[in-house]
Amino acid sequence: MKADDEQTDLLVIGGGVLGAFHAYHGLQQGRSVTLLERNAAPKSATVRNFGQVVPSGMDPHWQQFGIESLRIYKAIQSQFDISVRQLGSIYIASNDEELALIEELAAINLENGYASELWTVQQCRDRYPQLRADYCVGGLFFPDEVSVNPRMMIHRLHQYLLQTPQFRSCFQTAVCDLSTNQDGRVTATCTDGRTFVAKKVVVCSGSEFQTLYPQLFAASDLVAVKLQMLKLRSQPDATLPGNVLTGLSIRRYECFAQCPSWNEIKSREPEDDFSKRWGVHILFKQEAEGGIILGDSHEYSPASQIDELDFEIRQEINQYFITEGKKIFDLPSWDIEASWAGVYCQTKHPSGIFTRTIDDNIHIVTGIGGKGMTSSAGFAKHHLQELYHD
Repeated sequence: MKADDEQTDLLVIGGGVLGAFHAYHGLQQGRSVTLLERNAAPKSATVRNFGQVVPSGMDPHWQQFGIESLRIYKAIQSQFDISVRQLGSIYIASNDEELALIEELAAINLENGYASELWTVQQCRDRYPQLRADYCVGGLFFPDEVSVNPRMMIHRLHQYLLQTPQFRSCFQTAVCDLSTNQDGRVTATCTDGRTFVAKKVVVCSGSEFQTLYPQLFAASDLVAVKLQMLKLRSQPDATLPGNVLTGLSIRRYECFAQCPSWNEIKSREPEDDFSKRWGVHILFKQEAEGGIILGDSHEYSPASQIDELDFEIRQEINQYFITEGKKIFDLPSWDIEASWAGVYCQTKHPSGIFTRTIDDNIHIVTGIGGKGMTSSAGFAKHHLQELYHD
């Protein structure tokens, strides 16, 4: 160990939501934590999503991590503003099949003790005055769920972590090598020549995973997923509180797979529908300043061939968002302020996340997929408890 090595108990590589919450829980355990991020700020999936924290949409296993995440978000928000707003989530059914699914899920939620409320058409329209009467046949509301501003939350979370003396973060710091010393400590060598020594390292970035362990990365089952979404211009005369999920979400989300009617309803879906081809479901989330995020779509490629996912914004997908959105809400304006794409990785493994341990003290954890904003906080707590056998 060189005299200029920077030492820490836990070294986290990757400053996105999964890495930042590993750092948070390391600090909660009383450990010194250093976080390294290759960019000047997180710029990938963590800041390119809706910012919907919706455990309601997950399978029973991951829903527990999501529920724990809700507690963590609210606890941090009570001490430091990271943009958390508790406005709930609603699933709006557009026909009798979707209504049957939300009714069945409400019964499952009651049995599991997760708060949800079946709403009539009038209750839905009372909360959402712009909701079209010819779309809605009922809703399922989750009062405990929250929203965050994805482009703001992660930066404020980093600021919150910096209040703890045992924490330090280094941005624009890319790791090019990890090696285990004779005493079991891990040395991380960065592209700028700096080195960090840690008792444990958690790699939460797909980029570093690919750089550090290219053969393992190429052989993994990771799939890259490209999302596309847009933001409508601020419209203070329209109010869409909380997370709004619609009929296509009801037909897509994992939570509904446990409903008795699910298999029969899915078997009747058309094979060549545009929404199925591009993996579209229609979500709305209004930011505090009035702009409305609308989307999203899903395109897939093996992570080892991620370049197959081009960087283009597909106008036909944006047009589909608008066309379908107009069937759901009568908004004052459908003018697009911005449109963007983001890419995340997910695993085909039944666990729902890619984990691998190398040399006992190097732990790769990535591929959390679209569950990152909702479940990273809760999963990271569980994962660190496993790693430290607490």
